[in-house]
Amino acid sequence: MIPFSGKRRRFGALLAVLLAVGCTARQPAQRAPIVGAWRSSIQFETGAFANTKDLEFMYVFNAGGTLTESSNYDAAPPVPPAYGAWRAVGANVFEAKYEYFANAPSAADMFKNGAGWLPSGRGVFTERITLSADGKTFTSTMHYEALDVRGEPVAGGGEAHGRAVRIDF
Repeated sequence: MIPFSGKRRRFGALLAVLLAVGCTARQPAQRAPIVGAWRSSIQFETGAFANTKDLEFMYVFNAGGTLTESSNYDAAPPVPPAYGAWRAVGANVFEAKYEYFANAPSAADMFKNGAGWLPSGRGVFTERITLSADGKTFTSTMHYEALDVRGEPVAGGGEAHGRAVRIDF
């Protein structure tokens, strides 16, 4: 057997260190407990949605801190899903802020000519979420702000609370 020279031993040691560091660096980061899909019942206490008793949201909280939300009223009037961001603010406590574009019907004669639903502003939700200890449910408080096409507040905003359950197998 031929003994390793000094250069080969140093190379072997360096290779071992690099492999160890590389394997450690590739370990996945710990996933936040809010990440995943959720279904929530929302009840507004004030504002334009206060009379709506069956409002539901579906959320997807992504690992990178973004979220997508859609409601069972997205077709009345037609509005796209809401998009936003979330962050952890404490143990099992999160904040989310997300927005959607609002649309209003155009004048009847414009609608017949294909104008459709024109932009009328946007809605902004700011939600504080408290996740249960088992990670399967959450409760939340929410502030909704309605904005016109210039970004100025308009009537209709309000306060709400929600209860959600994780969508899972």
